[in-house]
Amino acid sequence: MNRVSIWVLSLCCLVGIGLSRSEDGVEELKAKESLLSYLEKDAASPGANSLMVPLTLIQGAVSKGAVCLDGTPPGYHLDRGFGSGSNSWLIQLEGGGWCDNIRTCVFRKTTRRGSSKFMEKQINFTGILSNKAEENPDFYNWNRVKLRYCDGASFAGEGQNEANRLYFRGQRIWSAAMEELMARGMQNAEQALLSGCSAGGLASILHCDEFKDLFPKTTKVKCLSDAGMFLDATNVAGGHTLRDMYGSVVTLQGVQKNLPNTCTSQMDPTSCFFPQNLVANIRTPMFLLNAAYDAWQVHESLIPSSADPHGSWRECKMDHSHCNSTQMQFLQDFRNQMLNAINVFSKSNQNGLFINSCFAHCQSEKQDTWYENDSPRIGNKAVAVSVGDWFFDRTAVKAIDCAYPCDSTCHDLVFKLGLVWGCHH
Repeated sequence: MNRVSIWVLSLCCLVGIGLSRSEDGVEELKAKESLLSYLEKDAASPGANSLMVPLTLIQGAVSKGAVCLDGTPPGYHLDRGFGSGSNSWLIQLEGGGWCDNIRTCVFRKTTRRGSSKFMEKQINFTGILSNKAEENPDFYNWNRVKLRYCDGASFAGEGQNEANRLYFRGQRIWSAAMEELMARGMQNAEQALLSGCSAGGLASILHCDEFKDLFPKTTKVKCLSDAGMFLDATNVAGGHTLRDMYGSVVTLQGVQKNLPNTCTSQMDPTSCFFPQNLVANIRTPMFLLNAAYDAWQVHESLIPSSADPHGSWRECKMDHSHCNSTQMQFLQDFRNQMLNAINVFSKSNQNGLFINSCFAHCQSEKQDTWYENDSPRIGNKAVAVSVGDWFFDRTAVKAIDCAYPCDSTCHDLVFKLGLVWGCHH
């Protein structure tokens, strides 16, 4: 039986996303922010036995210009490994969308996505970051790190905007963080896994080979991208929402110089920010974990409000059980595009796949989707077991689900409209 997570989209969110005509569009930005927060982390508050891990700011980062959008130092959370995992390292790159123009980047300076001033002083480590074997069977005793995301370009930008005091320093943040973690013991790692969710999943693809090159050849190094397979897809009106956004991110934030030259020598820089044009050329073993009907892409890339001015897709967008046959075929075509995009990648013996036919986003850090009795499965194997089997070479993992609606183990995301007090326009 499918488990459904229901998120109540406040009426002000809906107005913000689709109908707002305010000068600065702050409500719209807040709505997108809350959608991201919901999709990327379990909305449940920490329980009594939660592992709360403190924030560490990278002290030497500012002098290197490795700063968040507002110029504050970047940060991370580290929980030390123990026992047999003492010399193993897991780096989880935080997600959180992108900022593609001055307005959206300036807005981020007032949030944790653009300033360490607003980052939580401690966060709950769950799923792949848990320190309990019963929650995280293969990585629970590793050194586990969450690198916070505050640059708005998947840790890949290089530049600044003087007039608005914006710093686009994602690549420098990546380098400063790796330098700090190497000094804190990662240089002695026997094995290491770079992972990330959403924009962090894209970052783990962009930085995978760089990460591998930090270590001696004898170190076992692999990468995991969770919900990072963002496709260069056409929206319901025939436009290219995500391509337009990525083009703006790449240009504004000076990303081009940090993109793999195996791609930029053959394609335009915007195309080289799309994973489908990168994954086949990554040398390091990589695992792609993705929902075939990725909830963020359905909302923001395939059916953005700008492409659906009359709201004919709104019901389907908020709850896939309300899609008519034509709409469902559009979503099936998206799944087919994803499978085509990973075709060459999937043929490599060293790579792994878990593409489940769910309406979800980010499944590695949420306990209920990573490893629980009723967590999503393909061939009766949970995400955590699949990733572990692949990392430790216990068995090849190329798990691709049959098309919707065949999977009864999904934890699907459904959005409901509700009134929330305190909305101001």
